[in-house]
Amino acid sequence: MAAEPKRPALGRGLSALLGEDSEDYAQLDRLRTSRTIAIHLLRPSPFQPRRRMEEGELADLAQSIAAKGVLQPLLVRRIADDPQAFEIIAGERRWRAAQMAQLHEVPVVIKELSDREALEIALIENLQRQDLTALEEAQGYRRLMDEFEHTQDALARAIGKSRSHVANTLRLLSLPESVKRLLDDGSLSAGHARTLVGVENADALAEQVVKRGLNVRQTERLIAQHRSQPVSAPESEPAPTKDADTLALERDLSALLGLKAEIRFKRGGGALVLHYQTLEQLDALLHRLRRGGTDESDGENY
Repeated sequence: MAAEPKRPALGRGLSALLGEDSEDYAQLDRLRTSRTIAIHLLRPSPFQPRRRMEEGELADLAQSIAAKGVLQPLLVRRIADDPQAFEIIAGERRWRAAQMAQLHEVPVVIKELSDREALEIALIENLQRQDLTALEEAQGYRRLMDEFEHTQDALARAIGKSRSHVANTLRLLSLPESVKRLLDDGSLSAGHARTLVGVENADALAEQVVKRGLNVRQTERLIAQHRSQPVSAPESEPAPTKDADTLALERDLSALLGLKAEIRFKRGGGALVLHYQTLEQLDALLHRLRRGGTDESDGENY
């Protein structure tokens, strides 16, 4: 017997008529990739490289959005375990500013993206903007290189920067943590930070730069002065002058042992140093010492 056709469930409203059940969402997105979404259905992405968003900049953007709306759609993808919600891949600042402007909906472009694609797009989209901090930019470059095996050349082409810019920015990651914090909170500029890369005592110098309000050129001069200062050697006591008796004793020992002998004074004592030119000389001396310093040929003591 043929199975009866499945009857549509009742009480499902417009979502059923429009085919917006969870199993139909992916197909619907392919047909209708650009649309407006309620703000409360959007979620920030864990792949967002930006760690801080300045309230003042968000307020300015919110004022612009209130006057003109969101001009550039957000890039989003569906969240697997919540098919009515969307993850923001690019445009989190616009989303936050739209909330401040009390908008209820924003335009979005829906894409089917893997985690890898979402991370790569989020990083590159943010790196192409000018409002990341230098440290956020460096961390984004490092993440792209580590997780996607980008070379510096390929990365520079992808984000529209020079290779030297990418290389110099990556060098900021080698700074001491205290200097990174000053860079991240805006106390130091990227120009200041680049001059401190690889400099000994960079953390102490960075504190001087901030305290004295030095510009980049003045910072370069400070570092040059720091590098030109000679390292003070530990103070050592001058070698004492040898008296006639000591010199005579050195001569006697040299004649007795057949090797140049040198007496060196130290605090509370001294050292006897014997100089040899060949291993045979040293072996002969050891042989004589083991025999008690006596030469069997004449019985003379040494």
